Amino acid sequence: MTFIFLGVLIFCAHLFNAWFSSRRIPDVLLLMLIGILVGPVAGWVTPAHLDDVGPVLASLTLLFILFDSGIDMRIDMIRRFWSGVVQVTLLSFIVSMAAVTLIGYFVVGLELQASMMLGSMVAGTAAAIVIPLVKQMRVSDKTRVTLTLESAISGVLCIVIAIAFIEGYKLGNISIGSMLGRVLASILMALIIGTVGGIVWSSFMDRVRKLQNSMFLTPAFVFVIYGVAELLGYSGAIATLSFGLVLGNPEYFEMSFLKKLHLNDMTPLEEGEKSFFKEFVFILKTYFFVYIGICIPFSNMMALAYGLAIAASLFVVRFVLVALVGRKNTPDDRLTVSMMIPKGLVSAVLASMPEQVNIAAGYTVVPGAETIKHITYSVIFCSIIICSLLVLLSSRRLVKPAAEVAQNTVEATIIQNENSVQ
Repeated sequence: MTFIFLGVLIFCAHLFNAWFSSRRIPDVLLLMLIGILVGPVAGWVTPAHLDDVGPVLASLTLLFILFDSGIDMRIDMIRRFWSGVVQVTLLSFIVSMAAVTLIGYFVVGLELQASMMLGSMVAGTAAAIVIPLVKQMRVSDKTRVTLTLESAISGVLCIVIAIAFIEGYKLGNISIGSMLGRVLASILMALIIGTVGGIVWSSFMDRVRKLQNSMFLTPAFVFVIYGVAELLGYSGAIATLSFGLVLGNPEYFEMSFLKKLHLNDMTPLEEGEKSFFKEFVFILKTYFFVYIGICIPFSNMMALAYGLAIAASLFVVRFVLVALVGRKNTPDDRLTVSMMIPKGLVSAVLASMPEQVNIAAGYTVVPGAETIKHITYSVIFCSIIICSLLVLLSSRRLVKPAAEVAQNTVEATIIQNENSVQ
């Protein structure tokens, strides 16, 4: 029965994807509804059944979505739009964290430090949700690059700052300087790991392709890059994104000094390899959103109410912020940036950490840990629902028809091939 369900999900995912292009119904929303039906509603699957599989699935989905996104991005676009990315990411994170802190302290009744920790957990955006949605929307390259990089960078900010608050509870104080240093080190070192790994792998690509069944070797190396970065205490997400960026833009990394190391003959990915990665991402994305639906805590209605209030406030804050700082962008781009703030994997992982600290210590280290966990899961659920509904309401204006998506893919392929020849 399990295998039948898993197989039917793939068919449903393709059908939902077609509906997203024709009837403007977000496939993310429909997949989550399936998870809710088989989980909280019917009780066939519970989060406890997925304790071992769920976190691995979530990490795989994040990893390959960022890798695939890195392949599709062009470095010349990043150079042009980098200042805008930093502005949007930092301002949005700070304002969102402040809004959640106020609600957590004055409405929920958490301590100030616990409220700030909750704010840091949900101030970022979810790459696994943002990137697939943006690819199907009619937005400029600037907006697409901005939202993709924001989802990766804000994830690092969430992780480092939330963990800093947890460590502060353990030690009795929080060091702002140490927190900022960890953020910068995590991003910079992850970029170095991903870039060096991409140069090395691209240089050996021709030799690797001569091996039998070599298609899976690049995904295997993605695992290595992600694992090395995480093992060293840096951001595996940023490392994976930069690794994909190098493989998608090898012409920018052909430097003269690399000839001495025999690493100058860099080979771009073939179209068959890119198609394989995209199919893999599609399958992982399908199961991930069903998993999110299964994990929604409907047993705690108060937490759901708080989660809805926080999610709604985050969207209001985002709309106001984009209206103030994004005046030079088109109305469609401003609308897209305003509504692309769903929460996901990073928030879900961080949500359970305070409770785990309390269990490990045998006493209450972090007050309100269970409340923080339930509210964070509720914010994830409500933010995805709100984002999906906003996409649905604005779909006639923003969502690309299926034919346009296909045409853009063909044009992108032609451009990349021309750049490779040059």
